[in-house]
Amino acid sequence: MFGNMPINDSAATAASDPLSAAPAERTPTPVWVLLRGLSRASGHWGVFPEHLLRELRALQPASRLLLLDLPGTGALRRQVSPTQVSAIVDACREQLQRHGVSGPVSLVGMSLGGAVLSEWASRYPNEVEAGVLINPSLRPFSELFRKPRPMNYLGLLLLSLSRFSARMREERVLSLTTRLTPTQAIIDRWVELQRQHPLGVRNTARQLLASMRYRASRTRPAAPMLLLCSKADGLVDWRCSQAISRAWGAPLRLHTKAGHDLPLDDPQWVARAVAEWLRDRSIQGVVPGEWH
Repeated sequence: MFGNMPINDSAATAASDPLSAAPAERTPTPVWVLLRGLSRASGHWGVFPEHLLRELRALQPASRLLLLDLPGTGALRRQVSPTQVSAIVDACREQLQRHGVSGPVSLVGMSLGGAVLSEWASRYPNEVEAGVLINPSLRPFSELFRKPRPMNYLGLLLLSLSRFSARMREERVLSLTTRLTPTQAIIDRWVELQRQHPLGVRNTARQLLASMRYRASRTRPAAPMLLLCSKADGLVDWRCSQAISRAWGAPLRLHTKAGHDLPLDDPQWVARAVAEWLRDRSIQGVVPGEWH
């Protein structure tokens, strides 16, 4: 597993200027940053990064992946998770600086990571080259579709407060977030991740608060966006992605059988969807940073 270290064949050049410098110089090596969701660490991506990197390097041979842990999760579990998405963005930007990434990056965000992606693209448009949102639940787009599933995220928080064993908790999370994934190997891996980086109840609650507080802009981001969603998602109504797609003029790809954790249920499908989107843009002569 990759943890929160870059998947890369060579080290990045150290940044000499803050990321906020505008306009930032384009990074010669395409860098893709992966952002996970509520109370999940970078290790929970499973095999998806391998599939994504393979697809990306067929188009961009020098591509790198950087898997970031949000504050309070994974290797950063001892940090206090901010209760504002904007502060989570700033923490992620600081991580990029430490990794020597100084130019625009492409972001892949799932769940809470999608909110971080949205805020990043809104506040620092020169730093985001492209974005892929997976099953996002963003106000104001989600407000019409929350009523059928109001307790699901609260249920995840209550799981972290329960006296269940780590295995029982992870089995329950898997049942809530997936539809196609064989359970045993994944559960074993998640229990090991829990042993290495114990889930903090306080940070889970703070991340949930940040997610509930966040409100995305209705205005189309400067960077091109792709939306991927699951029609069988038991946590987020897929029509939220449809509403974002319509408001932002961004393409939407729909998986009919996967659950909320789409990259876990069908990592090949997600990786290919991203690659096909990039390939289509290239065929149409759209340069990075431009819209169709």
